[in-house]
Amino acid sequence: MSTTAKPGDYLQPDWPAPSNIVAWVSCRQGGVSAPPYASLNPATHVGDEPANVQRNRQIISQQCRLPSAPVWLNQTHSTDIIELTPSAPEHVDADGAISSALNRVCVVQTADCLPVLICDQAGTQVAAIHAGWRGLVAGILERAVARMQAQPQQLLVWLGPAISAQYFEVGAEVRQQFVALKVRNQNAFTASHRPQHYMADLYQLARNQLQSVGVAAIYGGQYCSYADERRFYSYRRDGVTGRMASLIYRKA
Repeated sequence: MSTTAKPGDYLQPDWPAPSNIVAWVSCRQGGVSAPPYASLNPATHVGDEPANVQRNRQIISQQCRLPSAPVWLNQTHSTDIIELTPSAPEHVDADGAISSALNRVCVVQTADCLPVLICDQAGTQVAAIHAGWRGLVAGILERAVARMQAQPQQLLVWLGPAISAQYFEVGAEVRQQFVALKVRNQNAFTASHRPQHYMADLYQLARNQLQSVGVAAIYGGQYCSYADERRFYSYRRDGVTGRMASLIYRKA
């Protein structure tokens, strides 16, 4: 299988980030993995051949011209966020990475959950957050904003490819957890055709929670990992599948 990615196999956030902030999202084309991971899967925990995963990570690094190897996290749907100092270890259990260091690449992996990239207007700090519904209801975005050195009004946030409300059905118990929060989240749910089920809007939930702590500059949110099978992996659509990588760093 070809190891040369075709144009359009990576997304770059459409946001007014400072010129020293670099961000990418890998899509699923241009790698070496066989189905059901075809083809640019960078995740080691989904059953793919380890050699293919390592080659895919190399391809992503080469195609995106990364200045250093990303620090890959063991994501557990927690609210844990690691500070990527120059000596930070790899494979830490966490669902977010934050860094002020130059050329230190923060990355999260998703296949329906919401990848959230953050920087400040001065370009002094970046973060990558993995926000599924469990992380959102537990407050991972509020925690990420609190960990940033800049004030919330000085932050820029980009919401990457996730499952859209059209395809994300949840039970009433999930909706109730969000409605019980101080943040008003009723606008993120519409009734499903099934009793006691709702269509949940991860993008709206993220906007609600970011706005509740003072973040106004929120971009992205127009994708659907479930609907766009050519570009995106989707756990809910396919079950066994790969992951997209969302990366951000401060360029030296």
